[in-house]
Amino acid sequence: MNTNQPNTLDPNYFDDVYRASTDPWAFASSPYERQKYADTLAALDRPRYERTFEIGCSIGVLTAQLAQRCGRLLSVDVSEAALAQARERCASLPQVELRKMQVPAEFPSEQFDLILLSEVGYYWAPADLARAADLMLAALPTGAELLLVHWTPVVPDYPQTGDEVHEFFLQKAGPAGQLKHLHGHRAEKYRLDLFEKA
Repeated sequence: MNTNQPNTLDPNYFDDVYRASTDPWAFASSPYERQKYADTLAALDRPRYERTFEIGCSIGVLTAQLAQRCGRLLSVDVSEAALAQARERCASLPQVELRKMQVPAEFPSEQFDLILLSEVGYYWAPADLARAADLMLAALPTGAELLLVHWTPVVPDYPQTGDEVHEFFLQKAGPAGQLKHLHGHRAEKYRLDLFEKA
């Protein structure tokens, strides 16, 4: 674990990133992102989810694709600059609701059939990851799904690695755990793991 950066990244970090570039991670143009989004959607077990929660939607590229499989999709981000782009991108998708929200300090009160945590978990300090996990598990009824997708190379700024995030949730998928691990997939620079609430 990276001990030089023990704190969850502040929302100002992301505001600065989006001020420097409208698409800092090339979500809209990168072949890597395109392949990862295809893998993410292919990893989902069901053709449709009535109530979905996407944590960390950024500029809404994956949001717009995921929305095609959702009755209702609540997508949140800590950056208003990112959300402004997501609102434009998803303007023709009435099933999408976009909100500024800082998880785990803030969390919706409703239940979901699917929660997607993509490229967010490693921004949290371990204590915040644990708190977020408890909130996500409470928001998933039995049989609902949790999909994790994270970049695996080490990033010095980030409190944790993608692997540490996934291993944390895999520990909850033991015989007496709250999660059942349905399947996982590791690509060259990212991994996916799909869980079901036990």
